[in-house]
Amino acid sequence: MPKISVIVPVYKAEGFLTRCTDSILEQSFADFELLLVEDGSPDRSGALCDAVAAADPRVRVYHKENGGVSSARNLGMREAAGDYIAFVDADDWLDPYALEVLYGTLSAAGADTAGCAHYTALPSGETWTERGALPAGVYGEAEIKTGIVDRLLGERLGQPDVVLNGYIWRFLYSRAVITRHDIAFEGAYLEDELFLMEYFCRAKKLSMTDKPLYYYLQNPLSVTRTYLPDYMNTFRRFMASKRELAGRFGLDVPGWEHSSNWAGLLIAVGNEYAPGNPAGTREKQARVRSFAELPEMSAAIAALSPKGLGRNKQLVTMLVRRRWFGVLTLLYLLKNRGRQVS
Repeated sequence: MPKISVIVPVYKAEGFLTRCTDSILEQSFADFELLLVEDGSPDRSGALCDAVAAADPRVRVYHKENGGVSSARNLGMREAAGDYIAFVDADDWLDPYALEVLYGTLSAAGADTAGCAHYTALPSGETWTERGALPAGVYGEAEIKTGIVDRLLGERLGQPDVVLNGYIWRFLYSRAVITRHDIAFEGAYLEDELFLMEYFCRAKKLSMTDKPLYYYLQNPLSVTRTYLPDYMNTFRRFMASKRELAGRFGLDVPGWEHSSNWAGLLIAVGNEYAPGNPAGTREKQARVRSFAELPEMSAAIAALSPKGLGRNKQLVTMLVRRRWFGVLTLLYLLKNRGRQVS
């Protein structure tokens, strides 16, 4: 039985997959299996997965009808045989020592989970280091709740040193914790955040290294950067799940719903004005106005004035709070001028 199962959901990844799988198969730590879950991709991704598996016995491939990244990861977790699980996105790649360092960090601390820092990479080749979820060290249940769970529940607005992004790929997880509590992904967007919250409500000990071990590509074609036609309904379902999870575990961070709703509203605004949205300008503006007038969004706007955002987001929040939707629309038209539709 392998120590680690590496799960890679694969969809429209033919331009990235080889780099990803090579970085996994060339790891200094050899006791792992690689599960490629091909999610009904219309390109050559499925054939590439089969070729990788034919060349290396550590690789298993699962072909399925398209159901989204959550269903692909869930299938991978059901089929995993390793003691620990790592997730890698098909357009990203690992440092050659990633699995060795994470497993060594976890084992040395007697922890059930390990985490690391990461690199953010641009298609141009530029990279920079981003800190991990917590500084290097070993953390118990109370510290995990304060340092990870409460931050995922609570503050969703502000700079990266305040807001904790729901990146699942920078941790090594205990499969026993996942299976014992039947933890799974749900939804088409923001599914990482819910998974992390539930997992870290169950984890007992986390060991962190400050070494960046994962390369996260800011892919302009990723789901977080393209138009999502049903985003607001998806977000409201996410909030219902987050509310249920908070109630189930007795989590309470003052004002968390207002902060989460504001963050969701800002994403909804950017999504509505994305170049891939075929709607006309007036329709986009009317939809943004309707989003801001939803009861939960109106309550968030009245209760919370976001601070510490980047310049563009701070400007958007000011225009939304003043209901200057015409000016907001004009600014997005100028911003998107010449941008490629995706």
